[in-house]
Amino acid sequence: MLKYDSSKSGHRFALLYQLSQTFCSSLDLTDVLDRVMDEVLKAVKAERGFVAIWNEDGVLEFRSARGLNQTTIEQPEFEISRSVVKEVAKSGKGVCISDAQSDIRFRKRRSVLDLQLRSILCAPLKLKDNILGVIYIDNRMMAGIFTEKDLELLNAIASTAVIAIENARLYQIAVEKGRMEHELQMAYRVQSSLIPQDMPKIPGWEFAACWQPARQVSGDFYDFISDSNRRMKFIIADVTDKGMPAALFMAMTRTIVRASCDELESLAAGITRANQLICSDSALSMPVTLFACKVNLDTGQLIYVNAGQNPPIYYKSEEGKFINLTRTGMFMGFEENAEFQQESIHLKPGDIVVCYTDGVIDAVNKQWEAFDIDRFMAVIEENVCASAKELLEAIEEAVCNFIADVLPYDDLTVLIIKRVGTVQ
Repeated sequence: MLKYDSSKSGHRFALLYQLSQTFCSSLDLTDVLDRVMDEVLKAVKAERGFVAIWNEDGVLEFRSARGLNQTTIEQPEFEISRSVVKEVAKSGKGVCISDAQSDIRFRKRRSVLDLQLRSILCAPLKLKDNILGVIYIDNRMMAGIFTEKDLELLNAIASTAVIAIENARLYQIAVEKGRMEHELQMAYRVQSSLIPQDMPKIPGWEFAACWQPARQVSGDFYDFISDSNRRMKFIIADVTDKGMPAALFMAMTRTIVRASCDELESLAAGITRANQLICSDSALSMPVTLFACKVNLDTGQLIYVNAGQNPPIYYKSEEGKFINLTRTGMFMGFEENAEFQQESIHLKPGDIVVCYTDGVIDAVNKQWEAFDIDRFMAVIEENVCASAKELLEAIEEAVCNFIADVLPYDDLTVLIIKRVGTVQ
């Protein structure tokens, strides 16, 4: 390490060059700051040095606190003149104090008195007009050992250090973003594995479904469960939140609903039990809207429970009439003692039930117009004679054309049940 002589500008440039190499030797922010502080303490003959950086909450956070012999200082927030640090961090101007005990600006400050501070230097870490934090050094033993030349040097070091700090910070953000992207990709794979990939193939029936997360993961899901008595249960649900919390809650909800509906013969009893478990087992319960139905594949009887979900659209082919399968209970995950009723309809050949989440009708275009229920109904009406798969494709195409290149705001899930003939 070059010994610094403030009277020789050549020594100053040599020192700054050496320190710039130190700054660039690592992208680990803590490692860089510790090295910088060790070199600064040697250069200006200081007893202690600290680096504090503004965090996301607007609090100055100590990232390096070093003493003589490269020792780390514990609880640095109680070891410095907080008044000096705050002044420099707010004003963006460095401070040189020859004797804090006699300086009229700081001699009455409790931290100055209690710590018996004497010589202090403090310089801002300034990137253009943005103050990232401060470098602070002091000496409690001697007064008058720091000069304006030392402050100039510290300002110069700070100007070089701030670039390294920003590079290290951006690198950490990039690493964290990459890690998060990888975790989200894995979460998507896990979540998508919970969504049925292949539709049941049953003579006399057609089924189709789509699941389109607005982000990497989704709060929507659909499911179907078959049993040995030629009955099938279909479920579509929407956790009313977004991102990873909704995705995790979605996985839990799916598991609970599946288990409850398998355990109890009555669909209403199964959903009631599932709601009790969701409410009692989660301290951070999220509202869940859900439509569940049980279809007798021989008779066409469909028993359903609508727990706050958008009413599925039931098309009665004989009458050419559309009916909404309205709610039979409140949304799940809110009231543990909520009661759910079940209703039933009878599907005949040509009849269709279209279940959907609000990502369909709430999809918006550039003009912030919603796709809305009327456009949705029009697509269904135009395709009632199509197969379930063709109807689904028409819905997806209509929504896609409507929003154009606008990124979807909400998850989009559709589940279609169509009876096409009697079972022989």
